[in-house]
Amino acid sequence: MSIMQALVLGIIQGFTEFLPISSSGHLVFVPRLFGWGDQGLSFDVMVHLGTLLAVVVYFRRKLWAVMKAMVGKETRNKKQETSDLRRFGWLILLTIIPAGVVGLLFNDWIEMSLRATWVIGVGLIFWGILLGIADYYSKKTVVHSQKSVDQLNWKSALFIGCAQAIALIPGTSRSGITMTAGLFSKLDKKSAAEFSFLMSVPIIAMAGGLKVIDLVQTGLGDISLLVLSAGFIASAFSGFIAIWGLMKIIQKWSFMPFVVYRVVVGIAILVWLV
Repeated sequence: MSIMQALVLGIIQGFTEFLPISSSGHLVFVPRLFGWGDQGLSFDVMVHLGTLLAVVVYFRRKLWAVMKAMVGKETRNKKQETSDLRRFGWLILLTIIPAGVVGLLFNDWIEMSLRATWVIGVGLIFWGILLGIADYYSKKTVVHSQKSVDQLNWKSALFIGCAQAIALIPGTSRSGITMTAGLFSKLDKKSAAEFSFLMSVPIIAMAGGLKVIDLVQTGLGDISLLVLSAGFIASAFSGFIAIWGLMKIIQKWSFMPFVVYRVVVGIAILVWLV
């Protein structure tokens, strides 16, 4: 793998991990489009760690406050604030359960059976259209009935967590389907995106941790440290830009540009790559 290839794949991973357009889908069909070989386990680990760094840095204050609330004691003057942060932390942990169970039981089958190009194309189109429906539903929801992240209940959090489990199928988009579920749960657009990003921290960490275990067993392979570093830096930087940009954009615009992009790319995949 060349440094240029590592930079391209790292940038794709960073942007598509957080934009609702499917990172796994792009990382499968882009190498096929250019005739590149499989990037290997060690590269996958590095770009996952890069995206993890991006979301942790962007939401560092919120994450630090939640962590302190989870392990610390309530002070008298901040009792309610600490209680709310602790509750939010438990909701984030609750979202891990569905994806964790499905991943442990079916991950190998998904990797072997559902990484076909046509699955990616259909997934991009179908889940993209559903995101468009959720976006329309959100616009029709009365403003005063919409929820912020702090108003989310455990049932809605579990529903969004179940949606995250579906994202194990390539072409779905973890961020896209969790934002879709958030919109259907009456979260406003900004809150749906924020919750999607925050709940990605433990799931990306878990996925990266499992890959690290595999990497320890198999070794780095023949890929150079310079190439790995390029992929890591590219995914971290592009991931941060993707989060920052989406949080700015959706406050003024809708998710429809992403819906159109998904449908167009999905059709192109089905027409030219299947």
